[in-house]
Amino acid sequence: MTYRPFHILGEDRPSRWLITCDHAANTVPPGVNGGSLGVAPDDMARHIAYDIGAAGVSRHLSHLLDAPAILSNFSRLVIDPNRGEDDPTLIMRLYDGTVIPGNRQLDLAERERRLDALYRPYHDTIARLAARQDDTVIVAMHSYTPQLQGREKRPWHIAILHDRDSRLATPLIDRLRHEPDLCVGENEPYGGHLDGDSIDRHAVATGRVNVLIEIRNDLIETDAQQRDWAERLAPILTQTLAKIGL
Repeated sequence: MTYRPFHILGEDRPSRWLITCDHAANTVPPGVNGGSLGVAPDDMARHIAYDIGAAGVSRHLSHLLDAPAILSNFSRLVIDPNRGEDDPTLIMRLYDGTVIPGNRQLDLAERERRLDALYRPYHDTIARLAARQDDTVIVAMHSYTPQLQGREKRPWHIAILHDRDSRLATPLIDRLRHEPDLCVGENEPYGGHLDGDSIDRHAVATGRVNVLIEIRNDLIETDAQQRDWAERLAPILTQTLAKIGL
C-alpha cells in the first residue's frame, strides 16, 4: 500500500464542523531513515510520539457530527504539524527525557524534505477542507499525558486551549464546568497559542470559529473510552455553538 501522510474521513459529509488531529499516529514513514528514528518501541508508544487516543475520539466525533476529519499519519517526532515552520521545536532531538537519534544529525536538506513530503501536504489539505464552506468550525483534537517525568500529576480530565479567539472556547469551558464529574482546565497543561500552529494558521488567521480540545490520555486508551468521550462531546459542542449563534 502506498504511504500517505494523512487520512481523510468523510470528505463529503455536509456539516460545517471540521475535525483535525495533528498527532494522530506514531508512524515513521518508510522514507525517513528507513522507517525508524532509532527510538525504542516503548518510547514510540508514549505521548512523545503521538497523542494517544486522540485519533479514535476524532473518528467517532466526526461520525457523530457528520463532519469530515483529517488525521496525520506521521509521528510528531518526525516533524510536528502543530508547530510553525520556523519553530525551533518543529523537529525534536530530545523529548521528555528521550533522545531522538534519527534527528540528532538532521541537516537543512532533510528538514526541507520532511516539510515537503509530510508537513506541507497535510496543511494544504486542511486548508482545502476548511475552505469547503464559508462558515467552517474547526475542532482540533489532542491528548496529553497524565504526568511528565519528574513533574506533578495533572488533575484535569479535559482542557480547552485558546488565546486570541475565545468565541467558542470560553462558552465551551463554562458548559463543561457544569458537568459534575469533570475537572476542566483552561489553557492547561500548557498555553493555548503558538505562532504558526495549526489553529493559528487555519482558524485564527482566517477568522474561522475554532476550539482546541485536550483530553488526558489515560481516559481515552480504549475504543470504548474514545467513543464515550465523543458521544459526550458531540451534543455539548453542537449546543454550545447554537447558543452563541456563530
